[in-house]
Amino acid sequence: MARQIVLLRGINLGSRNRISMPELRNALEGAGLDDVRTYLQSGNAVVSSPAAADRVRRKVEKLIAEEFGLEIAVVVRTRAQLASVVRRNPLGDVATDPKRYQVSFLAKKLAPATVRKLEAAAVESEALVVSGSEIFAWHPEGVARSKLWAMLAGKGLAVTATARNWTTVTKLLELADD
Repeated sequence: MARQIVLLRGINLGSRNRISMPELRNALEGAGLDDVRTYLQSGNAVVSSPAAADRVRRKVEKLIAEEFGLEIAVVVRTRAQLASVVRRNPLGDVATDPKRYQVSFLAKKLAPATVRKLEAAAVESEALVVSGSEIFAWHPEGVARSKLWAMLAGKGLAVTATARNWTTVTKLLELADD
């Protein structure tokens, strides 16, 4: 059975879209996913399933709607896809703080016009690499006042996206390998 990484978008942000990780684990196991592990409170799960990633995504979105009454977008990567993200690490030479180094996982590739808008929003200290269906972004000054981050975190990308910092990305790969 393949290991898959399930990334929920926008849960447990303040009082919005609350889902406890023990309840999420129980729901995922009840839906037939195996060897379920969660990481942090921000909607990260590693599961085993023989189903394709897109089928797992649809299953989890439906499950969250039925069990928790929430419409939450989900992005799924296989263990091999996540390993490729970590191997690529295009900003590894400049991103010195893993908490300020973000990877946005996209449901599909961005339109070229959207990529140009993101590149234009990055200030001189920031770095951005769009690679396949991931966006690697370095925010050395943090994300609080970053126009680039505001674009990445919003819905203006015209695709489903959810971001994780580099610490979380590498930890999820470790969990997938356990």
